[in-house]
Amino acid sequence: MNINKSKNVKDNNKLVFVSVIVPMYNEELYINNCLLSLINQDYPKDYYEIIVIDGNSTDNSREIINSLIKKYHSIKIYDNLKRITPISFNIGIEKSRGEIIIFVGAHAICEKDYISQCVYLLNNSDASNVGGIQNAIGSNYTSNAVSYAMTSPFGVGNAYYHFSKKERYVDSVWGGAFKKETLEKLNGFNENYIKMQDYELNYRLRKMGGKILLSPKIRCNYFVRKSLNIFWKQYFIYGMWKVKGIVDHPDLLAFRHLIPPTFVIALLFSIILLFCKLKIGVIIPASYIIINLLFSAKISIKKGFKYFIILPVVFAIMNISWGVGFLFGLKKYGMPKINTKIIINSFNNIK
Repeated sequence: MNINKSKNVKDNNKLVFVSVIVPMYNEELYINNCLLSLINQDYPKDYYEIIVIDGNSTDNSREIINSLIKKYHSIKIYDNLKRITPISFNIGIEKSRGEIIIFVGAHAICEKDYISQCVYLLNNSDASNVGGIQNAIGSNYTSNAVSYAMTSPFGVGNAYYHFSKKERYVDSVWGGAFKKETLEKLNGFNENYIKMQDYELNYRLRKMGGKILLSPKIRCNYFVRKSLNIFWKQYFIYGMWKVKGIVDHPDLLAFRHLIPPTFVIALLFSIILLFCKLKIGVIIPASYIIINLLFSAKISIKKGFKYFIILPVVFAIMNISWGVGFLFGLKKYGMPKINTKIIINSFNNIK
């Protein structure tokens, strides 16, 4: 990894103009703190702008932003009436003046050196996209449990941006920071992807020869969903859209993608066996419950035993809803064209 190890980031950072793009729809609970965290960066104020793309919000989000614009002229706002995230990203790219573009979610509160770390790593590494750690946090009992589960490999697999302690090359990062010329070469985001648009863009970036660097030096807090119902829908959609990506790009397939849908099928088969009074049907459900309880207990010892009640449910939602979504995705998008080479490569995909 060709990274300058100097400790003083600000003294060794090449100053370039940066555009931070924040897509938004009905984010009145989060957008103020998100934008304040971006306004109060240690990167020179004259060297970056904040571009909010609003999907025609119906709550007070717009009023909150307009009040901030009166105080901070670096904030700009544009509309996306279609309310589709990749369209917001592309509008932001088109409107941006920055040599470097950083994408930030409205639920995020960025560390003070977020921009400077992104710029530094793009300037001092061979990566075409850099991103950092999404520190999941909650605001109530349920969302706290969700945030804890999202730091566990049992819940998120090897999605390193949730928990990695070291810099590493990955196949995708949350948000991301790019040179604008890189995004222009990629023709921006694929607007057919309502979800997984960042993963699909990073796939094309890697195909073009670009590298993606994850660094724990880049950090933000991210408020997770408060409701288990919304959380279920979120992971269901993730699983479904993963199929869309694999159908369009079969070599995106990783072996881990097949584990949740296989598990769901195995659970259904186990229920049938138990209904037929065959005791062998208890093996898979019992094994899963034991593993789930072990991971839940490990987290509860650190975070509080009150979470031992809800964590098994949260893990089950993550594992099962993603798998069910994947199966529905197969019905909606069809079976991907898989060959022997793709199957072999699926065991080696990094994320």
